[in-house]
This record gives sequence, structure tokens and C-alpha cells, in this order.
Amino acid sequence: MDSPSLMLSLVLCGLLLAGLGTRLWLASRQIRHVWLHRDQVPAAFEATVGAQAHRKAASYTVAKVRFGMLEAAIDAALLLGWTLLGGLDALNQLLLSWMGPGLWQQLALIGSFALIGGVVALPLSWWSTFRIEESFGFNKMNLGLWLSDLVKGTLVGALVGLPIVALVIWLMGSAGTLWWLWAWGVWMGFNLLLLIVYPTVIAPLFNRFEPLADEALRDRVQALMQRCGFSAKGLFVMDGSRRSAHANAYFTGFGAAKRVVFFDTLLKQLNPGEIDAVLAHELGHFKRRHIVQRVVMMFALSLLGFALLGWLSGQVWFYTGLGVTPSLDSANDALALILFMMVVPLVTYFLSPLMAQLSRRHEFEADAYASEHADRRDLASALLKLYQDNASTLTPDPLYARFYYSHPPASERLARLLPTAAGAST
Repeated sequence: MDSPSLMLSLVLCGLLLAGLGTRLWLASRQIRHVWLHRDQVPAAFEATVGAQAHRKAASYTVAKVRFGMLEAAIDAALLLGWTLLGGLDALNQLLLSWMGPGLWQQLALIGSFALIGGVVALPLSWWSTFRIEESFGFNKMNLGLWLSDLVKGTLVGALVGLPIVALVIWLMGSAGTLWWLWAWGVWMGFNLLLLIVYPTVIAPLFNRFEPLADEALRDRVQALMQRCGFSAKGLFVMDGSRRSAHANAYFTGFGAAKRVVFFDTLLKQLNPGEIDAVLAHELGHFKRRHIVQRVVMMFALSLLGFALLGWLSGQVWFYTGLGVTPSLDSANDALALILFMMVVPLVTYFLSPLMAQLSRRHEFEADAYASEHADRRDLASALLKLYQDNASTLTPDPLYARFYYSHPPASERLARLLPTAAGAST
């Protein structure tokens, strides 16, 4: 192995160990902190959160974090198995011997890689749904629905993903040294098209969407959107209760295809004023241009990623340093794509705190917008109900929250919404 290849192998091992060590350390902090405070409801919530609900949230949080530790260890082992231990190279050589080189072999390599990864993840998905979620009363799926979702998700992924992958691989071999720029344009166009197509074509394959039937609530929601200068293609209720007791509401679509979707569980848990406040919060993300900012950021980061892939795919040490022997007389584009997708998260993981901080800032800004167009007390009440109904811990480890949390912890969020009440409770 030459020096650049050896260096890349060492960097891979270093990043893998650093990432896994950081994950396990932060997870252990979260488990200790949450468990230490499980028997004492924070003073600011004593009047609204019962001791039993607080203990349930602690137990649920700890169960999920422990499961996350197992997933992290398995992911690290799989990455080593695919790269330095020769798994991807063996799979590639096997398919080459069966099919010979060419586009179909490269698509088969990517499809096989994805299929094997999906099969390995199946037991973890089953355990998460039918052990963790079900033991805390959140899972509403039976095995038949779970398998149906699995089959439909696999088929949709193949029908949508394989043509795009095929086009990218073709561009890698046919569009010259700037193939990555063309591929980036195709990828961005695909993502924008998906924003339009997903609400009306893909999402209904998995859930039932019905127009909001409650006339009084519909009038309230439409009046709120009119005050905020916002229009949507429709107001829909999704049968989220078929799969989970968790509640949510969201906007989906892009441009004129935007629609408002409420989980049926949310409508059962919140009163009209609280629903107004939650919707105003989501409107705040649009009005403060958070969605545009995220799309622009996605464009910029993906452009950098494609440019980097364009350079790395032409370097022999990129393959050999990651345990793969590149072909000297046929294309290695599929190998480059797979290796890049596996290795990049090792680096971007350490950017998690920055992305989480940006997301939390956006949440505070959306809360502030909602407070201008709805009653801040309704928003605070709605958030508290959602924290309880989703068994979100009120006492996360501060460092863990800073590293991972895309939404501010309950204590920080409610303190900004109701500063007088928060001050009185301290």
C-alpha cells in the first residue's frame, strides 16, 4: 500500500474511532443525567407535569439512547466490514465475474449494497417499533402494516432512486471532467421535483389524507393564514394514529403545491387556540425564510460534495485506502459513489453542533413569530402537551442537547415564551 492510501486508511480509522467514541460518551452523559433527575419534576413544570409522566419520559429517553448506542456500534462495524475488511471489494468482484463491466453491473452493485444494508437494518427497525415504541404505548402498527410499509418503501425507493443513480453514473462516464457539475444540477432538479411530487403522489401511498372537516377549525386556520399572508393548496388531516401515538403538524410541498397537514392525533390533543399557535409557528419558518435558507444551504453543500467527489473519484488512493481495488480497464463510478456516501458522514458528524444550533435559532424565531400572530400562552400550552404526549424528557444533559437537539429543550423554549412565569418558578 502506498503512502496516500495508508494515510487515508489511518484517517478513516481515526475518524471512525473519534466519532464512535464521541457518540458513546455523549449518550452515556445523557443516560446518567436523565436518570439522575427522573424522580424530580423541574420546578417550572411541577404544576403541569405529573411525576409519572416525567418518569415515563426519562425511561423512554434512556431506552432510545441505549438503542442508539447499539446502532452506532453496528454502523461502525459495518463501515469497517465494507471498507478495510474488503466487503465492498468482494461484492464488486463477484458482480464483475457474473455480469462483466458496464452500467448494469454498476447499478447492480449499488442496488446490492443498498439491499444488504436494508436487510441488516431490518431487525433494528423491528426492535425499535415493536419493542421500544410499543412498550411505551406509541406503536399502533401491526406486523402486516409494518411489512406493507417496508415493501412499498423499497419499491418506491427503487423506482425513484435507480433512474437518478443511473443518470449520475452515466454522467460520470460521459460528461467529461466537469461531470460533477452536471450531476449536481440533476440532483438539485430531482430534489425540487420531489418537493412537488411527494405530497400528492408518494405520501398517499403510505397514509390517508382527508380534507379538514371541522368547519370552525378550518375557518380559524384559514383566517390565521390570511392574516399572515400565506396560501396553501389545502388543509388535510393525516391518519398518523394508524402507526403511532406521536403527534405533529407540518407543511409540505413547494410553491403553489404547498399544503398544511395535521396528524389526527394532534387534533385530538390540542384545543383550537393551541392548534392556531402551532400552525403560526410553522408559518414562522416560512415567513422568516428558514425553508429558503435550508434549501440554499443544501444547494451549496451538495455542490461542494459533488466537486469533492469529482476529484476523489479520479484518485487511485481513494479506492485502495478504503479497501477497494479499482478496475484499470472499466469504470469505477459506482464504487466511488458508495465509498463517498460511507465516508463523508464521518466528517459531517462533527458539524452536528453547528447545524443543531442553527436549527434551534430558527425554532426560537418561529416561536417569536407565532407569539405575534397567536397567543403565546396557547403556544406554550401546546408545546408542553406535545412534550408530554411524545414523552420528551424535560431534563436532558446540556452538552448532549447542544450537540444534537434541533429543537430547544423545553425549559429554554418555554422560558422565552413565558418569561414572567419562568422567573416566578425559579
